[in-house]
Amino acid sequence: MKRSAEEQLALIRAHTIDLIPEDELLAKLRSGRPLRVKYGVDPSGPDIHIGHCVPIRKLRLFQDLGHTVVLIIGDFTAMIGDPSGRSEMRPQLTRQQVEENMASYREQISKILDPDRTEFTCNSEWLGKLTPEDILRLTTTHTVAQLLAREDFNTRYKAGEPISLVEFLYPLFQGYDSVAVRADIEIGATEQKFNLLVGRELQRMGVFGEPQEPQCILTMPILVGTDGAEKMGKSLNNYIGVNEPPDQMFGKVMSIPDEVIEQYFDLCTDVPADEIARMKADMNSGALNPRDAKRRLGREIVTLYHRAEAAQKADETFLSVFSASREQTREDYEAVAEKVAIPQSLRGKPVWISTALAELGLAASRGEARRLVQGGGVYLDERRISDPQEEIELAPGQLLRVGKRRVARLAPD
Repeated sequence: MKRSAEEQLALIRAHTIDLIPEDELLAKLRSGRPLRVKYGVDPSGPDIHIGHCVPIRKLRLFQDLGHTVVLIIGDFTAMIGDPSGRSEMRPQLTRQQVEENMASYREQISKILDPDRTEFTCNSEWLGKLTPEDILRLTTTHTVAQLLAREDFNTRYKAGEPISLVEFLYPLFQGYDSVAVRADIEIGATEQKFNLLVGRELQRMGVFGEPQEPQCILTMPILVGTDGAEKMGKSLNNYIGVNEPPDQMFGKVMSIPDEVIEQYFDLCTDVPADEIARMKADMNSGALNPRDAKRRLGREIVTLYHRAEAAQKADETFLSVFSASREQTREDYEAVAEKVAIPQSLRGKPVWISTALAELGLAASRGEARRLVQGGGVYLDERRISDPQEEIELAPGQLLRVGKRRVARLAPD
């Protein structure tokens, strides 16, 4: 069923932070033509997690409404070293690394997007052709003062931290991506808002040709990690990977704090908003146990990236492993354990258990790790550890149980 522009706008607006400007987007929707919706991805790693999928799921909504997704892989900047809003530069990647990561990204993203309605492209196609004259002309569009208004640049500048000249070029390059693909809309995380607005300006200016109708901007919320405290990310080991096995994915969902259940339902599932509101009210009143809400959440998420049968089996496995009515075996825990790499800093030397838990991302901090140990909730293999300062030596194959539902199997990398 074809939806009116107003109906489309209501669906698009849900769960967004910024929609700039809303009246222009409504006018674009009223035109009746399929819009070009741009999204850029950084191929600095081979895997994506469900936090990455928050904006990608919004892209799928646009596809379902009849619009075209233009997915730009930032291979040009990845081979230089892309800061992407971070406080320091990311390492440069080789062409082979970029191509391997791009293939992996495409496969995983296609679990959500319809490949037949997605234009996959690389920004090296146009950025790699810019001459020195072109780049200099691009730099004339913005001042240093304007670039320093970007929050992360401003913070680093005030702290006396270095900012390379190439980092100043990246917002201009990202903006030029919008010109190259003639984007009608660009989606990004809240931390990308400045760069997205640069795209609007470059389109309006017509820096390398005729001015274009400027793109509208949608920024999306950032999903908190399974620790309930920090942004989801692999470096903190608080992520749920799209390619993880169903049991592991389900177990990670069951480990999230009760306080973020609603956010996960909102951003990571297709459960209707009114149903989520009822569940929240029932949890607040005590009519619904948060554990049962998380079981529903786990089934919903696993079904999205695997299938309904796998989600049901993962639920049953989890209930069996953590049932109070039977004694668990190592095989039970192995079935639901997440793979956690041993960082170089912890290899080959004794380390306090509380330090190890924090460094492995199995506790939000050393303080939390101490409380977990003192509460009797930490096991190394089958042995309970009661002293937060007990020294252990980590080795691949060990099982670490933390709290009621977190099980990790240590791996070399």
